[in-house]
Amino acid sequence: MKKSQSHILVVDDDQEIRILVARQLRRHGFVVDVAANGIEMRNILGTARIDLVVLDRIMPGEDGLTLCQELRTTSNIPVIMLTLLGSETDRIVGLEMGADDYIPKPFNPQELIARIRAVLRRANELPINTPDYRDRRLRFSGWTLDARARRLTAPDGSIVTLTDGEFDLLKAFAERAGVVLNRDQLLDLTSGRQPGLFDRSIDMQIARLRRKLAAYADANEFIKTIRQRGYMFSADVVEADE
Repeated sequence: MKKSQSHILVVDDDQEIRILVARQLRRHGFVVDVAANGIEMRNILGTARIDLVVLDRIMPGEDGLTLCQELRTTSNIPVIMLTLLGSETDRIVGLEMGADDYIPKPFNPQELIARIRAVLRRANELPINTPDYRDRRLRFSGWTLDARARRLTAPDGSIVTLTDGEFDLLKAFAERAGVVLNRDQLLDLTSGRQPGLFDRSIDMQIARLRRKLAAYADANEFIKTIRQRGYMFSADVVEADE
């Protein structure tokens, strides 16, 4: 019996790596397509439902960072990046571009499979975001969160200054009001995408966000800590009229 029917797309200009990774993934029950470049990747994405992309960092023409950034602007498909560049800086750049994980070459195929399963598990645990609030204005308890302008307006009309991380965190909460989100889910929904490296930063960002909101009556109570589970945004959120 197959352990998984998740559909993986392997994008790498090295044919030997494509064959190796595809063989190992199929052996563990995954459905696999392969692509040698960005053109082939887009063709497959246009015809198949892909659950995760394994993407080479260095390729002729469009490199992995460019393709990862493109994927992030057009979809929520998880990305694991493979690279010969193993420096801390390069790894952080990849994560900032939207990669969910980053594995240096040469790699252990079993480790890659374990990482794929971990990323898929986190992605599948994320609550469905309905309705689609992307680039919309949301209102809660007199506050207005403008995703397009990246602006938070307090009930008295003043603009609240937030860092990019704090804004992304508040947006993730507001779009999923009433849903308990753990650290891994919040990492996937915001800029820090690798658990373990940035997980405590989520707690610090929440603390800072609470302090900024607490400058207004009872706003500190919007983000509730749910013991041993995570955090929940408790305000009633509606889409604002344009």
